[in-house]
Order: sequence, then structure tokens, then C-alpha cells
Amino acid sequence: MEMVPSEENQLVPKEGMFWSCRQSIFDEMKRFSQIQNAAEEPRVLCIIQDTTNAKTVNERLTLNLPASTTLSKLYEDVAHKAGYVIGTFDLAWGNTPNMAPLDHSSEMSLSESGFEAGKRNFLQLTDKDGEQPQIASVNSSGLDDSSQERFIGPLPRDGTAGCSSDYSSPSYSYSSILNKSDTGYVGLVNQAMTCYLNSLLQTLFMTPEFRNALYNWEFEESEEDPVTSIPYQLQRLFVLLQTSKKRAIETTDVTRSFGWDSSEAWQQHDVQELCRVMFDALEQKWKQTEQADLINQLYQGKLKDYVRCLECGYESWRIDTYLDIPLVIRPFGASQAFGSVEEALQAFVQPETLDGPNQYFCERCKKKCDARKGLRFLHFPYLLTLQLKRFDFDYTTMHRIKLNDRMTFPEELDMSPFIDVEDEKSPQTESCTDSGAENEGSCHSDQMSNDFSTDDCVDEGICLDSTGSTERVLKPKVTSLNTSLLTFELFSVMVHSGSAAGGHYYACIKSFSDSQWYSFNDQHVSKITQDDIRKTYGGSSGSRGYYSSAFASSTNAYMLIYRLKDPSRNAKYLAVDDFPEHIKCLVQKEKESEEQEKRQREIERNTCKIKLFCMHPVKMMMMMESKLEVHKDKTLREATEMAYKLMELEGVVPLDCCRLVKYDEFHEYLERSYEGEEDTPMGLLLGGVKSSYMFDLLLETRRPEQVFQPYKPGEVMVKVHVVDLKTETIAPPISVRAYLNQTITEFKQLIAQATELSPETMRVVLERCYNDLRLLYVPNKTLKAEGFFRSNKVFVESSESTDHQVTFTDSLLWKLLDRHGNTIRLLVLLPEQSPGTNRTVCQKTGGDSDASFEGSKGNRKSVEAILEESTEKLKNLSLQQQQQGSSTSDSQKSSDASDFEHIESPTQEADSNSSICVAADNRELENRIRAAVGGSGGTSSDPENQFACEERSDSEVNNDRSTSSVDSDILSSSHSSDTLCNADSGPIQLANGLDSHSITSSRRSKAHEGKKETWDTAEEDSGTDSEYDDNGKSKAEAQYLYFRAEPCAQDDSSGDAQKCLVVHVDKRITLAAFKQNLEPFVGVTSTQFKVFRVYANNQEFESVRLNETLSSFSDDNKITIRLGRALKKGEYRVKVYQLLVNEPEPCKFLVDTVFAKGMTVRQSKEELLPQLKEQCKLDLSIDRFRLRKKTWKNPGTVFLDYHVYEEDINISSNWEVFLEVLNEPEKMKSMSQLAVLTRRWSPATMKLEPFQEVVLESSSVEELKEKLSEISGIPLENLEFAKGRGTFPCDISVLEIHQDLDWNPKVSTLNVWPLYICDDGAVVFYRDSTEEPMDLSEDERNELMKKESSRLLKTGHRVSYSPRKEKALKIYLDGGPAKDPGQD
Repeated sequence: MEMVPSEENQLVPKEGMFWSCRQSIFDEMKRFSQIQNAAEEPRVLCIIQDTTNAKTVNERLTLNLPASTTLSKLYEDVAHKAGYVIGTFDLAWGNTPNMAPLDHSSEMSLSESGFEAGKRNFLQLTDKDGEQPQIASVNSSGLDDSSQERFIGPLPRDGTAGCSSDYSSPSYSYSSILNKSDTGYVGLVNQAMTCYLNSLLQTLFMTPEFRNALYNWEFEESEEDPVTSIPYQLQRLFVLLQTSKKRAIETTDVTRSFGWDSSEAWQQHDVQELCRVMFDALEQKWKQTEQADLINQLYQGKLKDYVRCLECGYESWRIDTYLDIPLVIRPFGASQAFGSVEEALQAFVQPETLDGPNQYFCERCKKKCDARKGLRFLHFPYLLTLQLKRFDFDYTTMHRIKLNDRMTFPEELDMSPFIDVEDEKSPQTESCTDSGAENEGSCHSDQMSNDFSTDDCVDEGICLDSTGSTERVLKPKVTSLNTSLLTFELFSVMVHSGSAAGGHYYACIKSFSDSQWYSFNDQHVSKITQDDIRKTYGGSSGSRGYYSSAFASSTNAYMLIYRLKDPSRNAKYLAVDDFPEHIKCLVQKEKESEEQEKRQREIERNTCKIKLFCMHPVKMMMMMESKLEVHKDKTLREATEMAYKLMELEGVVPLDCCRLVKYDEFHEYLERSYEGEEDTPMGLLLGGVKSSYMFDLLLETRRPEQVFQPYKPGEVMVKVHVVDLKTETIAPPISVRAYLNQTITEFKQLIAQATELSPETMRVVLERCYNDLRLLYVPNKTLKAEGFFRSNKVFVESSESTDHQVTFTDSLLWKLLDRHGNTIRLLVLLPEQSPGTNRTVCQKTGGDSDASFEGSKGNRKSVEAILEESTEKLKNLSLQQQQQGSSTSDSQKSSDASDFEHIESPTQEADSNSSICVAADNRELENRIRAAVGGSGGTSSDPENQFACEERSDSEVNNDRSTSSVDSDILSSSHSSDTLCNADSGPIQLANGLDSHSITSSRRSKAHEGKKETWDTAEEDSGTDSEYDDNGKSKAEAQYLYFRAEPCAQDDSSGDAQKCLVVHVDKRITLAAFKQNLEPFVGVTSTQFKVFRVYANNQEFESVRLNETLSSFSDDNKITIRLGRALKKGEYRVKVYQLLVNEPEPCKFLVDTVFAKGMTVRQSKEELLPQLKEQCKLDLSIDRFRLRKKTWKNPGTVFLDYHVYEEDINISSNWEVFLEVLNEPEKMKSMSQLAVLTRRWSPATMKLEPFQEVVLESSSVEELKEKLSEISGIPLENLEFAKGRGTFPCDISVLEIHQDLDWNPKVSTLNVWPLYICDDGAVVFYRDSTEEPMDLSEDERNELMKKESSRLLKTGHRVSYSPRKEKALKIYLDGGPAKDPGQD
């Protein structure tokens, strides 16, 4: 500020400057006041959902703005945050659909526009005028750090070197992947666990010399498939990394060229291993090209491995090459790690002295002398790679570990100190060079390698040659020594975060164009600083002790790559304008491909994808489901035509007889129709393009003479089923739309108009969830109060009968609806063959002798013969049964015992056995079994097959109701002749509507008409495991339950049709009654077949509890019927396996049999003998085999003949036992004895002898050893034993048994640790301790190992223990791995 002297000679500011300063002070005070007011001002929390894209619909933008913020400023902030161009999108309230968007130019504040301060305000970001928002362009060079907030997705993680955790990769939003990073660099997508690959690829890409050389290579498509060409795919990847506008690109094309499949993406590998394998593959692919020696020129160095005699100075050596230098973090046995890379390099070249027993034999001295052995660097590569060996093996825990110790590394590394670390210069040292024939030295040519013969002519780095004198000097390509050429600068740090078991790789790389460090962490690329690089040193701030690694950070440097500082050779990245012509063509090709992908993506972003349903009028009236994909600008008319073709309605229904309506599939509710909106775009009708919609579309059809009913929003849909009590039929549904505020009286008037029923006598029953029936009888009550919802089902009846005068739960209407709600549909697979000598399946109930069945005359027929009965006979039978009705008198009853003798009518016991009538399908009766089971006219060959039943009250039955979705058409046929023979009213026509579905709900094929129906009884579930009762007497009056069956064909995988039934049955029927109803179809009595329930995975389980109902079954469950005696009370099905202790497969299935409670083991053996002889051809004596417990494949307790099942031996359903054939009489006589399976191991012959059983009287170890000594002849003092491990037969390799088992445990009894031999069947190995193992040569051992591996693999036992094996990293040059022909 300029000052002037005043009258008092004091310096004062000029007047103009004074006012300027004063104004600036006022401005600052005003700004501070505004800030203070803004801090006190209430704030508005805005949560914005981007609905313009299916990928971003789950993203949320959060803005916390002052309440005075204007709407225009809100639009600016949202555009900045979302990365969109302002003016290309709209904002609308999220909780108020169909509301106009907010004005983007309005200067109204948020509080004036309806935003609430202190609360969450939900907004939706939507398309503007049907167009997608434009994505703001990104200028990578001109954006500051604040611009990072504009992208939906992860922001650069400051201070973390691009890694947030050890194992997790960040998730990215769709827009963040589409937009290039602020850094201008492109990331790589992690396929699953390919972070190691991404780190190496980014490092190679950021190496100018490698990238430029790769660009100069030209791919010849005529010579190789581009898909399998590794250099070409790397070239494409590098081009995309340099020119793509995406944030991240895929690496799948590169890995496909490696010959990898998708499983390789889930394999973790070492980045250094990948580097070596990839370089080898590139060298193979680049043979005979200019790039043939590229890897060696850039990455290969040389070192000398030497040994020098300390007495005469004689030196022998060989030259080795290296692509990287492995540096030890912590020397073996040391407690402290190296602190820096320089220390580790010094240790790498530090020689060791060979003295004492390790002395070296000197060729010149002709004796063993002290010597010095070490390494010397002869040549450093242009690109120096250092691997920090952080992965080690802990011999204490025998596990791999990671060393997280701190190791620093410089940004510039001077390698000149590591050229010559030897201080002594002996005049006797041999002169050796690394060129020509002198490469191997003059002395120990047998120890040398001839890896290089003419390397000097291609050396690009620093060479160290031995001269003729004792002095060693650095010999670069220039003649004079220039130590500056030994300085390397760090440009890549590959970081590993995690443990030895797994982790995450990312790379910190310095760009040579701007010297800025970047973190390349898969998809995310961000700027980092030198502080971030220092954080990768590892370790902690504490001491470098032995345990410091355990408490250190797991994120640390693993590979370092340095570049030689040589201005004459340091290359720059090729600019796009300088690309070779073939690369320019590739760039253009990739650009066109990216543009095509972008256009396709734009189409996807503007495509509405919504579920589409249609009740197809031809395809068995099934509800078909598909997905309609329509552009948001397509009109409703065009979308209807697309749906019309999608549902294959062409030629079936005219297009003008179809329309699309809004539909809720879950509630089966038609929400609204779109009258007059045929030209409206689908984007407006559906509310924009969304990832998912809360509603569906239904393609509704009509007949030409019909008119579509309009569906208005706010209406509820009611499916009305008309019930006819006279015929006991339930009609298909009629759709009626009503309002929730209507009263019951108004609702009845509405139904009367649709059904033409009288509203005065109308009864309306609402079926709520789980078949809960509710009679609507309060006239002024609204539908909402009665529990109506969006979609409802009601049953209406309007007859003049007196049924409405009785209590609803006692009425015929309730009983009909109750049956309707409890009927399920089952698929029953019948056995392929039925016995030829079955009992009479059914018996005539009428008096016409001409129409009577042959079964009434005593003749027996097979199911096949029954199925061949003529259709006419069955028709006549059905008619006769309907005519006879209840007129069947007691004189017609058979005096023989009937299967239905104890089934009584709840209304009139005298006529309880009057008739159970059969209906026939006119089209299928020739394939049906004649089944006319008279109440007492049927005969039974099994008088024990009688079951009890009980009376169930209405309330009990009502509580037992559950949902059922059987097709209504099953009972809706007017041709049905199903009858219930009732004592009061005679034959009553059965209901023909098991369930009712409108066009929106029915998804089953239309059922056949006129099926066989019978009624049966429900039996009380006793809750026990009992099966057939001992007497089977009826305990109470029975309730008739519904049963109807129809035959159908079931095609199996072999193409043969299997006989099956579709059975509609009341699920409250007991299994016993269900089986008796199946008797006519199976052809045998219910005691001679078994019922197996089939589950989703085709597993079958036998249903044996005859007192249980079918309540656990649901529609379309599958049941398999198998012939065989069904279990009675106290019986158990048992699987018998033969135990073959000395066979390769010791467990062999024999037979299925039945054991009963109270039966002795000897009785079960007696019953087994004929089965074994007939089915297994085993002719055994009862005293020469035993039964024993089976646990998986392990033999257990030996069952003695006098043991009783359920008393001495616990038995259960589907039990399994072993049958063991004895070569001598049974030795086991008492439960106190112990049977042990022993096997001798002979080390001298490397063989295991067969098993021998030893029976002990006690659990004494001494007794066991005495028995083993007795049978083997081994002296007691030399005998050693060990318990076998694993599943019987406890196989183990003969190469491992001698040392792997716990031989000769120091215990006195067998039932203590570590033996725990407490039951029969334990395996014990024994040996002679004085017997020495056989001496095997390497070839013999390998041959024996192969044989043992093959043997143990066949028996399913392990070869040897090993931890999880890592899959070797391989790159296949022929495009994929070749399958091993010897591998199955």
C-alpha cells in the first residue's frame, strides 16, 4: 500500500486507498455474515435416484443443501454430482408418481418448492422429453481434484495407495466404468482374482520401450488365429489402454489367448511367476521376428557363479543369466530382517567361505582347500527387476507365511557398489571372459554352462569383463568408465496386500511423461504421492525383531522395477499420431467397435424390459410368461403387436382382439387398461426405463363378438364362482370389478348383473388366504371392512333351498367349498408289471348279470387284462350304477369280509355300504381299470388290511385347511358322471370345479372330463410310527373324502411310456385309505405294494405311516408305486450288504428285507436264507454267517443269535446291516467279547497281508498282542501294533505306513486314547519291530508309488495327506490345454 507523509510527518495511506481497504473489510464482514447465516440456516437433505439407466437405478446421490438454495442451483449440483450435462435431465418427486418435474430454471428456494428441512426428500432423476441425459465430457488434464465428485462411484482413496483393504476389490457404478478416469489413464476389470495379471499388464504398458516395441510388431492374420495370438491381444489391449474413453476395459481376450477358461479367473497366482511365464510365451511367439530378442535386450542380465581357492587363487566359474534378482527379506535362521534393498543386494553378492567339512577340492592344489564361493554381477539389464521374497515357509508351524517386515527402497538405485565385492586380488587368478569359447573358463569345463556364446554383440546394458590383469573394471559400451550409467530410477512398485493364503495385487507406477505416480488398482486409477510409495515399505514403526512381521501391515511392496538412467536410450511413449500404419488401422477398428458397443448400450439404456403374461387360448389354456423388450419411444400399439408375435398368437387370434393391460402377477390383479392411449410411448406408460418394475403386463385376448371391459385404477378385481347346490358344481370364474367402499348389498347387485342371479337369496362367501371361508351377511358393511384386497375370490349361491337356513359350517355349501379347497392333484407312477395272479380288483354292485365283471365269478385277472376291457362295458356299468343309486339292498351285500366293511355313513349307518360309484371318461376308459368297489360287495384276500377312521368336526376340518390350486376345469365338465351314493338323496352329482382360475391365474392344462371318483374315510393320525393296526377296527364314524383318478402316459428318458395316474384327492385322507383307493389301479391289495414320495432331486422315500394324512403333499407332487409287501406295525425295511473284508470293494448290496420288532437275530437269519438263495444265489448255512452293525462302510457290533430287535438292538426305518460269511463256526458268544480285524504289515516285502479277525475276551492290550503273536509267530517283545485311520478298510500306502501310523501306543487297555477301540470292527495293523524295510532304488520307489496311487484311487482312499494344492500357472501356446489321454 502506497503511503504519504502527513502534517505530523507520519506516514498515512492515500484517501482512495483508505476507502478501498474499508470496502474490502466490509465485503469480508458481509461474506463472514453470510457464512454464519448459512451455518445457522436449516438444511435440506436430498436423496436422488437415477432412474434413467438400468445400471444406475440402485445408485443414490445425496446432497445436503441450505433451504434457500434455488431449484436452478439444485439442478447444477445434481448435474455436477452425476456427471450429466445440465438441461438434459429432469428431477421429479420420488414418492408422488405422475407429477410434473421440477422447473430447472426456477429461482424459487427449496423450502418454497415443498422441500422439508431436516427430513429426507426423495427425488428421481428422469429422462427429459424421452431422451437419455448426456454424459459430461471429461478433460483429464484440466480437472482438479474436486471434479472427482461428479462421478457416481468410488473416489480416489487418498493415502491408501489405491487399496482399501487386503482382499476386497471396490465396486463400481455403471457411469464410473463408462467415463475415463480423471487421470487420463484406463483401468483393467478384475475378472475374479486376476489382480496379479492387471498389475503386470499395467506395468508393461507404462514401460515405453516395451510398449513401443510391441506396437512395431505387425500381426499377420494369414499365419495365426488372432484369438490365440498373445502378442496381438496384448497389442489390442495396449491400444485400448491408450485410446479408449472408458474407465476400465476387460482382459478376457488376453486370457483367452493364454488358453485359459473361466475357471482360471478364480485362481490366485504369483505376479513374478506370471512375468516369467508370459515372457517365455512371448519369446516363443516372436521367434523369427525383429522382436525375437526383445525380452533379453530389456530384462536379461548376467552374473558369474564362482569358487576361488584361498591357497593358490585358482578360480572356477560359470556364467548364469537372470531376468530378476530375488532378494531375501530375512535370512534363514536370522531374527532380524534386512532394512533396505541395498542391504539385501549386499548380502546377495556376499561370498561365503567353504571350510571344514565343506572344503573345496582344488584342481591345481590336488587337495581339499578352503575356498570362497559367491556371485558377481557381469551385466545389468536395461530394466532391472527386483523380487522381494516375502513368502517363506515356517518350519515351526509347517505353514507358508508372509514376511511383512519393513524394507526400504530408493527412488534412484546406484548399482556400482555391487559390481565387485571381493577385496582380495590374487596374482594366480585365472583370466576368464564371458565371450566366445572362453565362456566356460580354462579349468572346470564340466561345471560350466554354455548358455551364451556370442552375447557381447547384442549387449545393450552394462558389461563387466575380466581383463588380463588382476584389476577388474566396469566396461560399458562406451570405452571409458561412466558410473552414471549404473544409476537406475524406480518406476513400478507391485504391491501385495494380504497373507500367504491369498490377497490382492495392485501397482504403483510412475509415468515417464510427467513423472507423476499413479495407483493402478484394477478398474480404479488415481494419483498418489511419494508418501504413498513409502507406505509400501511394509513393517511397523517398532523394532525389526523376529515377531515384528506378525504385527506389521500386510500391504507392502513385492516387486520393484527400475529403468537405467541413460538419456540416449530412454524412450518416450509413442503418440497416437506417430503410430505405425497397422496400429492406426487397429485403432480405427477398435474405435468403430467401441462406437458400435456404445450405440448398442444406448439402445439397451432406452429399452424397457418387463414381464409379459398371456393366457394362450390354444396351448391348453396355460398362462404363458415371457419378457417384453420394447424401446421407450415405441407406442402402445407397436408394443401390442410385438407382444402378439412374441406370444405366437398369429393365426390364432386377430391382432385387434388383443390388448396390453397393467397386471400384478403376484396378486393376479388387473390394475388398469389403456383405453385411448394406443399412440402413447411406452416410456411414458411404464414410467421410464427401469431395471425392474413393480407391475407386469398382460396380453389380454377376446373373441370377435366380445368387447373389452375397461379397467380403472382404484378398482379391485373379484373372481366370482357360481355354485350350483343341486348338481354340486362350481362354475368357472367370472371377473367382476368393484370398489372397496361398496357395501355388501351393492356388491350383490353388481354380481347379480354379471350372473343373472337373484340378489335377495344370494349368499356370498369370500375365500381369504389359506382357504379361509367367510360368509358375507352384514348388508351395510363395506368390502374393505370385510377384508377385500386387490384380487379376491368369492363363491355365490342363490337357490331356493333350505340350505341357507342352517348354520354356515353345517351347510351343504360349506361342505362343497371345503372339499374344493382341500383337494390336491398328485401324479402316481404305477409299476410297469403287475402280478398275473391278482385278487379281484372290483366287483359289480348292480343286478345285471350280463354286465357283471368276471371278478364276481371268482376269476382273477391281471392289470393288463383289466385295461383291455371294452369301452362299452364300462359305459354300461357307469349307467347302471347311476340308475341303481341307493336302491342296493342289504341282501346284495356279500358275506365275505370287505375292505370297506367298517366305513360307515355319517347320516345313515344302515346304508353306509350302499355304493361307491365309478365314473368313466368316454375317451380314455379303454385305458382305465375297471373299478366298481361295492360297499360290501368287494372281496379281500387280506382280512388284516382294515383301517380305522374317526369323526372330524367342522371346526377341526376348517382348521386343517390349506391352500390348493387344482384346476377348476377338472370338475366342470357337464359330461361328468361322478356320483356320491348317499342314503338320503340317492346319487348326487359331484362338483365339477375343484378350483377356479380366470384368464389371469390358470396355468395348467385343461383336465380330462369324466374321471373315476370314490369317497373314502379320514383316519386319525395317532402321531406314532405305527403302520397297520393289529385289528384295524373302526374307532368312530367316518367322513367321506374325495378321490378321483385318471390314467395318463408318462414318457421316461428311454422313450418308453410309463403307466401313471393323475389323482385328485382330499389331502385329509389317510395313507391307508389312499392306498386302498389305488388298489384297482395297481392290481394288488394295499398290503402288497409300497408308496414312495418323490422329491425335487428325484430322491425317493417310502411313506409308511398309514395313520398320517396327505396334508404334507401339495399339487403336482409325484408318487411312485412299487410292488412288494408293505410294512405292518412294528416292521422295518432293512437293506442287507455283504461284508467282504479282503476284497477291493468290501461292501456289496444283497437284498431288501423286513425285520420286525420282537424278532430275534436268528429268526431274521432264517427268513433271510431263502431270499439269499433265490435272489443272490447264496446257499448258506444258518451257523456260517452273521449279521453285524453297518455304519457307512464301517463294520460294527456283531449281532448274536439271541439278540432281540428293539430290545437289544435299536432298529429304525431304512436300516442297513452287514452280512458276513464265516469260514468257521461263530466265535462270538457274548457281548463282553470284542472282535478286531487285524492285518500284518511286512516291511521287508513291502506288503500288507489279508485281514484276520481276532476275538478278545477283554479290552486288554496285552491280550491283543498275545493273540497277534499267536497267529503270526512274532515274538511278543518284538510285536508292535497301530490302529488304522479312516473308513474301513483303512487303506494306506505301503510307502507311508511304516512311519505315518502311531505304532506301539503306550496304553494298557484298548478303550482309551489314542486307540478308543470300544466296539467290534476296529482295524489294527501290526508288525515285527526287528524287520527292516526293503531297500528300494529310485526307480523301484517310483514304480511302487504309481502302483499304490492307482490302488488307493480305485478304493477311494487318499494317497497321502497334502494341503490344498495350487494350480500351476501355464500359458498355452496352442490355444488351450491338451487333455491327458490317461486322465479320465
